[in-house]
Amino acid sequence: MDLNDFPMKYHPITNTLFIKNRKNFTAKMKPNSLAVFNSNDIYPISADSTLPFEQHRDIFYLSGVDQEESVLVLFPDCPKEKHRELLFLKETNEHIAIWEGEKLTKEKAFEVSGIKTVYWLKDMEKIMFELMTQCDTVYINTNEHYRASVDTETREARFTKWLKEKYPAHAVAKSAPILQRLRSVKDALEIDLIQKACHITEKGFRRILNFVKPDVWEFEIEAEFIHEFLRNRSKGFAYTPIVASGYNANVLHYIENNKQCKSGDLILLDVGAEYANYSSDMTRTIPVSGRFTDRQKAVYNAVNTVKKEATKMLVPGTDWAEYHNEVGKLMTSELLNLKLLDKADVQNENPDWPAYKKYFMHGTSHHIGLDTHDYGILTEPMQAQMVFTVEPGIYIPDEGFGIRLEDDVVIQEQGEPFNLMGNIPIEADEIEAIMNS
Repeated sequence: MDLNDFPMKYHPITNTLFIKNRKNFTAKMKPNSLAVFNSNDIYPISADSTLPFEQHRDIFYLSGVDQEESVLVLFPDCPKEKHRELLFLKETNEHIAIWEGEKLTKEKAFEVSGIKTVYWLKDMEKIMFELMTQCDTVYINTNEHYRASVDTETREARFTKWLKEKYPAHAVAKSAPILQRLRSVKDALEIDLIQKACHITEKGFRRILNFVKPDVWEFEIEAEFIHEFLRNRSKGFAYTPIVASGYNANVLHYIENNKQCKSGDLILLDVGAEYANYSSDMTRTIPVSGRFTDRQKAVYNAVNTVKKEATKMLVPGTDWAEYHNEVGKLMTSELLNLKLLDKADVQNENPDWPAYKKYFMHGTSHHIGLDTHDYGILTEPMQAQMVFTVEPGIYIPDEGFGIRLEDDVVIQEQGEPFNLMGNIPIEADEIEAIMNS
């Protein structure tokens, strides 16, 4: 496909990825069953304003379709071969092309997805009736991510409600357990896309290392990042960026980014670019003045040590909960060295909230991929080709600073994981050298 004919900023992704993803999903379906996946809504703000469209990650994962009002239906045992994979799309025409821009035609949808049978959405109810008379079970797609908290009724939820009311005699199954497992183990093409997002993040970080100086504002740093991201075919930030100077770094989800950066302070930057809907997730902590104080550097190096040692544990077979226990032991040792804890604190600690949690209160790693906190079943052992963040931190409100460092790594069959952010400066001396060059 010619990039000029492709409606997205990112380069076209070969449809072999989506063909393979569908094959893996349908192999896990029950006999004579059908699965449906919907696009996200375009969410209204007020008047005629809307939020920028973000595609539902599951329909994108299975089809590559990156457009609103799209529906994917998978029915591998359908007696009619052409109905084993179907796409329903919003019908495009000249009026829509003039006012909203180009939408997928049936031909382009095939190029993107590898799905031959494409209908317009207006025909969906009629065709769904035929399909539902031929299947016994319907897979619905519910959000079962361990961090999910959804107050808004989604397009997927509305569709599920309609389907269950119209066809109450069908058995219902869940897509989520299948997708949780499939999406957590990345294809080589997906890892390339995450790597691209990490490269774009690196460009943004190197840009701000030459930009930061006393009295810049946090939002000016945010602006430098977004400039670099957009000019490299990213839609922007993979998640709401954190640019937290001084005491603000002790607020774990500080997103106001509205303070002036003062000489002598540190800035915690938790920022990542997206690319083709895939996320990167980086954290670096840098000195406003270009030099760490001795105390800041000691704490910084402690965090970096924990990060390096924690990374080595991300190997096939590792248990996520046990991994966090081991990281806690590493952090306890560093906090004792920094005199933030003493032996009595550790001896008398509450096992449910160990002493180290006073200074490092969040987890060390999460899955990353199409979502920043990506799908993955945390009660099952880690596998090769999973991608995890590694992000220890030490937060010291009494001393007015907090430090977190984070990279994205791919678990390998053998040996240590591959760091997708291995080219992004992280050593304290290297950061000082670049900021003072």
